Amino acid sequence: MTRPTPHPRAAYCTFHPIQTRWADNDVYGHVNNVTYYSYFDTAVNAHLIAQGALNVEKGDVIGLVVETGCHFFAPAAYPDALEVGFRVSKLGRSSVRYELGVFRQDEEKACAQGHFIHVYVDRETRRPTDLPARFREVLEALLVTD
Repeated sequence: MTRPTPHPRAAYCTFHPIQTRWADNDVYGHVNNVTYYSYFDTAVNAHLIAQGALNVEKGDVIGLVVETGCHFFAPAAYPDALEVGFRVSKLGRSSVRYELGVFRQDEEKACAQGHFIHVYVDRETRRPTDLPARFREVLEALLVTD
C-alpha cells in the first residue's frame, strides 16, 4: 500500500479555524488521533450551519457518518492554531464524501488529511432522503473532481 502525500492548501475550497485546547493533547504531547475527527465534524457542520443548509436542532435532515479515515503526516499540539480545509469529492442523492486537510497556521502542507461520508437521513425515520435544495447548492460549490 502506498502512503499518501499531504495535500497543499490549494487542494481545498474553504477553511475553518480550530484552536487546539489543552485537553486535545495526549500523554505523548501531541493532539490525539481521535481528536482530528472532531475537527472534521466541527469544520463541515459549522460551514453548513453558516450557509443556512443545516439546522441541527429542528431541521428535517441530519447527517450520519458511515465511513471515515485519516492519515497523519506531522504532529500538532496545544496551543497550535489550526485550519481545516475541506472539499466535496462525491455528491450523491443522499450522500456526500468530504475530504479534509488539517493545517497548522501558515503551513502549506497538511499535517493530517482524511475523509468522511455522510448519508443524510430524515430526522424521524432515519431513512436516507434526498438532499434539500439548499444543502445541494452549498455542497455543489465545494465539489472538486480530480
